[in-house]
Amino acid sequence: MEVTSPEQESAGRLTRGCLWFKSLPNKFCAKLMEIVKMAKKVGQDDPRRIIHSLKVALALTLVSLFYYFKPLYDGFGVSAMWAVLTVVVVFEFSVGATLGKGLNRILATFVAGALGVGAHCLATLSGRKGEPILISTFVFIIAAIVTFMRFFPKLKARYDHGLLIFILTFSLVSVSGYRNDQVIKMAHERVSTIIVGSCASVIVCICICPVWIGEDLHNSVAANMEKLGNFLEVFGDEYFKVSEASQSDENKSFLRGYRSVLTSKSTEETMATLARWEPGHGRFGYRHPWKMYLKIGNLTRECAYKLEALNGYLNTKMQTPAEIGGKIQGPCAKVSLESSKALKELGSSFRKMVRSRSSVLHIGSSKTAAEELKNLLKPNLWEEADLLEIIPPLSVASLLLEIIECIEKIAEAENELAKAASFRSRDATISPVQPDLLHQGAVQQVSDADIPHRVIIVAE
Repeated sequence: MEVTSPEQESAGRLTRGCLWFKSLPNKFCAKLMEIVKMAKKVGQDDPRRIIHSLKVALALTLVSLFYYFKPLYDGFGVSAMWAVLTVVVVFEFSVGATLGKGLNRILATFVAGALGVGAHCLATLSGRKGEPILISTFVFIIAAIVTFMRFFPKLKARYDHGLLIFILTFSLVSVSGYRNDQVIKMAHERVSTIIVGSCASVIVCICICPVWIGEDLHNSVAANMEKLGNFLEVFGDEYFKVSEASQSDENKSFLRGYRSVLTSKSTEETMATLARWEPGHGRFGYRHPWKMYLKIGNLTRECAYKLEALNGYLNTKMQTPAEIGGKIQGPCAKVSLESSKALKELGSSFRKMVRSRSSVLHIGSSKTAAEELKNLLKPNLWEEADLLEIIPPLSVASLLLEIIECIEKIAEAENELAKAASFRSRDATISPVQPDLLHQGAVQQVSDADIPHRVIIVAE
């Protein structure tokens, strides 16, 4: 057993220390390159983030002029710093979020400032000894009531920031008035600078490359429907192992895409709340029915949970016997494919804000295949089969039938939204009779030559 001397231990520590200092530049460069790559990825994922950063910097620079230029500074004094703080707090990524915070802050500051001045005036009537007692009482009552109001779901969703600023402003104005006799001037300066900061944020956010959260919500709901369609498109081949091509990486990515739909509820609710603050823009008019997007989103997630159950049968170790699989393969594959086309068409027409009957045709075709599948599920056809062998394929068939019902609900909800939002019609042909194809079992495509055309002449 070797015994190291104190001199050897000291030399070893010194060597390790030298090696650590030598490797420090390399570690620093590697960490720096990692940060650069991450920043590049964040910018490439959504270039609007870079523009947003520049917009915030521009708004702060404009508002800071109130502090730099003496004529502007003389008008607001030290309170000009509130304008800078307002930009930092109010300026958000989207127009809806910025408008919501800006209007909440302005209104809350104005009302709370007025109440704070009123509380100060009432407190001064009670004399110097009673003034702090009354002010403390007012602050206690107002803070308790408004804080409790923040727990109301509807108020919290749209006005939480305003309620918070209300408590802050009322407390500052009423309490500061005890030591500062110019309470009205102080409240006026605070309200004015906050209005300036909020207006600067809103103007820059809207006028320079605006990000509309309503448009993001619209595209997100459409993309979720398309993700479900992508899953169903490859599910039939993947489940019945039609070919080796079904094992491709692209197919596997389609089979995983629906999972993001399962966790989209909170995001959609937040986006719908913020979208209601936005003015009419582009294809989205004033008072656009954003709440109806949540209904479509909920139905889409309901369908996604059924796909989650289907995905469980893809990963099971139990193999479907060839004899049983051969009986239901055709109808199941057709239901899956037609449902996929219906969802993709619903997503595409929803994204373009047009009404199309193509999705109804695909739903009708899937229901025709579903009737054939239901006939195969009759008990007398499976009397001799092993129960453990037929349960997985029959469960898959049952889930596919439920998915058709979900798609019908999605189509109906989209049709309601199309009427409320005045989607334009894609079909140019005018037919004298338009039956309700959505609830019929079989639908056949009719060529334009078989439909009598009408010529409409509009006289000016």
